[in-house]
Amino acid sequence: MKTIFRQNQLFTFMLYCNGQELEKEVLDCGAGGRIPPLAIFKDHGYKTYGIEIDDEQIKRANEFEKENDIELNITKGDMRSLPFDDNSMSYAYSYNSIFHMKKEDISKSIGEIKRILKPNGLCFINVISTDDHGYGEGEKVGEGEYLQDEHGGKVIHSYFERNEIEELFKKHNLDVVYREVRVRTGPTRDGGKITLGYIDYILEKK
Repeated sequence: MKTIFRQNQLFTFMLYCNGQELEKEVLDCGAGGRIPPLAIFKDHGYKTYGIEIDDEQIKRANEFEKENDIELNITKGDMRSLPFDDNSMSYAYSYNSIFHMKKEDISKSIGEIKRILKPNGLCFINVISTDDHGYGEGEKVGEGEYLQDEHGGKVIHSYFERNEIEELFKKHNLDVVYREVRVRTGPTRDGGKITLGYIDYILEKK
């Protein structure tokens, strides 16, 4: 049975990448997990690279590679200090990853992604918005930053207003070429309802 990928936003990102006249190579910042979406790009002829800070998530991604006879080049790394040269990568993305840091570190990571992109390179970055049900929950550790329970531990979640995150992009000289604000309400396992809020961006390095 073929793996089903539910990261529709990355298919949109790939369409934008296909329209650029750059080498088909992509970096996933936060690439681990049971079903690594880098496989989407590998299946469409891209050279793939991934960095992941969590050893358990790397292990899960490696198991996926073995089961599917695919090599995605996922190694241990930190998006706050990417192990790639300046202007060396055509495309990069952080899907549901970058907001698990304090905002100061998010800014560092955006700067690193911009640094390694080639001129006219594209990146995809999404953040959780203040529309999300989790905003304001947990231990506050900074403005819009909360320690919250996730997978049996405490994980930082940073929430953004649209103008706030776009100021960071402007600071790092990244142009917004695509923006989607997603707010949806869905059921919980106990029969309640929650609201999920995300803002997705595709950005270009001039």
